[in-house]
Amino acid sequence: MSDVDAWLAALEQRHLANLTRPELTRALRALSSCYVERREKLTSGAALDGAGKRAAFALFYGPLHFFTVTAVVRAMLAHEMPIDTIVDLGCGTGVGGAAWANASVKPPAIVGVDRNGWAVEEANWTYRTLGLSGQARTGDLGRGDVLARLPIQRLAGSAMLLAYTVNELPADTRAALLERVSQGLRAGARLLLVEPIARGVTTWWPEWTARLSAEGARADEWRFPAALPPLTRQIAKGAGLDPREFTARSIAKL
Repeated sequence: MSDVDAWLAALEQRHLANLTRPELTRALRALSSCYVERREKLTSGAALDGAGKRAAFALFYGPLHFFTVTAVVRAMLAHEMPIDTIVDLGCGTGVGGAAWANASVKPPAIVGVDRNGWAVEEANWTYRTLGLSGQARTGDLGRGDVLARLPIQRLAGSAMLLAYTVNELPADTRAALLERVSQGLRAGARLLLVEPIARGVTTWWPEWTARLSAEGARADEWRFPAALPPLTRQIAKGAGLDPREFTARSIAKL
C-alpha cells in the first residue's frame, strides 16, 4: 500500500468513526451549497462549523484538492525543483502542501498556517500520516499578523503556496496578501497559487494575474481526468456531485 493509499484509508477511519454514510452525504450537500450558493458565509468560517461539514470537507474536498494539486505540480514539473520549504498560507487540512511535498523528488518541509484550529490539527495529522516533515499553526491572514511575520528576506529557496485560499478572503485582506506575495517573489521565492476554474468565484483573478505576471509569474488553466478514491466517488454521487475532471487555474513562478 502506498503512502497516499494509507492516508486515504486512515482518513476514512478517522472521520467515519462517529458518522453514518447518510449523515455524511447530507453534510456534503450543505457544504457544497455553502461553496456554491452562500459564499458570503465562507469568510466567517461557516464551511467548517459542524462535525458533519468538517468530515465532508476532509473526505471529499481533501482528496479532490490533493489530487488536483498533485496533477498541477507534476504538469509544471514543480516536483523536480529544489525547494527547502513550502509556506502554505491558508493551509486548511494541509492537503495542498502535502500534495506538493509528497510528489517531490526531494520532499521539502512544510510550514502551514490557517485560522481554523480544527484545520490546523488536521493538517498536522495529514503531514504525520503521509510521513512528511511539516508543522501547521494557527494564524489569521485577515488580521495581518501572518503577513507581518512572513519572513520575506528568508523566502529565497522556499515556495509560497496558496491553494483554494484567496477566493475565500475579503477584499481588503486579499489586497494586502497580493502586496506581500509580490514582495516575496521579488525576494526570490517561488509561488504556486491554485484556485477553482469557475470565474464566478475568482472575479479578482485578472488583477492578480496582471500584478504577478509583472513579477515573472504565468497563469494557466488545467483539466485532468479524475480518478477519485472509491469513498470520495460514492459520497459525491450521493450528494449529487459528479467530478469527472480535476480542474483548476493557477498562477505560478517556479
